Amino acid sequence: MAVFHDEVEIEDFQYEKDSERYSYPCPCGGNFCITWEDLTNGEDVVKCPSCSLIIKVIYDKDQLTCGETVPAPSTSKKLVKR
Repeated sequence: MAVFHDEVEIEDFQYEKDSERYSYPCPCGGNFCITWEDLTNGEDVVKCPSCSLIIKVIYDKDQLTCGETVPAPSTSKKLVKR
């Protein structure tokens, strides 16, 4: 069983559009990296390639359908009291 250095939410990762992967800085100076494909395949453990640290990625599997991101709610709508 792996001992995780940390559990990190996918929202805290930086998405790198050119390489189509998510990255998160490691304390050693390296980066933890995971792809959308890895996540859709149920992979949620990432090892830093520069050291021995391992993290667990926390994400909502339901939001990974079709590779789409969930849009933010519109701020232009007004609430109407009845």
